[in-house]
Amino acid sequence: MAKNFQVNHCIRCGNAVEWQAKYGQDRPFCPSCGWVHFADPKVAAGVLVEKRGNILLVRRIHDPYRGLWTFPAGFVNAGEDPAQAASRECMEETGLNVRVLRLLDIYAKREHPQGADFIILYQAELIDGQLLAADDVDAAKWFPREALPDLAFDATRYFLEKF
Repeated sequence: MAKNFQVNHCIRCGNAVEWQAKYGQDRPFCPSCGWVHFADPKVAAGVLVEKRGNILLVRRIHDPYRGLWTFPAGFVNAGEDPAQAASRECMEETGLNVRVLRLLDIYAKREHPQGADFIILYQAELIDGQLLAADDVDAAKWFPREALPDLAFDATRYFLEKF
């Protein structure tokens, strides 16, 4: 864990933390009560949905990569099943209800500071809904593989090349 990770005070007793080698790496540690901070990874889940040879993509409205395209995806909430998170994110961003069919792959690399450490991609099929851009995207469209727009993430390119 990088020391620029912002944990300054103990969540148990409020005292200032120190960085010490704990469990194989330097971690924030409270010298008063012994609490050790373990940073949890951020996990995102998304869907690859195809219809008549076209792929569903959404255009980002937030930096980084504002204006570029990716799969419908987002962060998995604590306690949420990742497949359900992927389906939920698709509904929130596109208005489309999808059924997750199978796990395709996991991409394990954080591409930017606000990004996920792990991206889980599922194959999904369209059930119903009206295509509309919502939540944190300003466009949702179907694209043929041979005419894809500018893509936001290495993970998106990786998944498209693999599947």
